[in-house]
Amino acid sequence: MVTLKVYDILGKEIATLVNEKQSPGVYEVTFDGSRLTSGIYFYKLVSGSYSEVRKMVLIK
Repeated sequence: MVTLKVYDILGKEIATLVNEKQSPGVYEVTFDGSRLTSGIYFYKLVSGSYSEVRKMVLIK
C-alpha cells in the first residue's frame, strides 16, 4: 500500500495524490497547486514500513 499526501505548514492535509496498492517500480504523479497560495508545504510518502517527509516550496 502506497500513500502520498500533501500538508500545509500547520499540518492540515491538503491533498491525497496516491492511496493504492502498487507494484515495485518508478511512478510519476502530477500535483496541481493552482488553487493554493505560495508558501511552504510538506509531502509524506508511505510505503509499507518506509516513510519519508520532504519540504516543498510553492511559488506563483
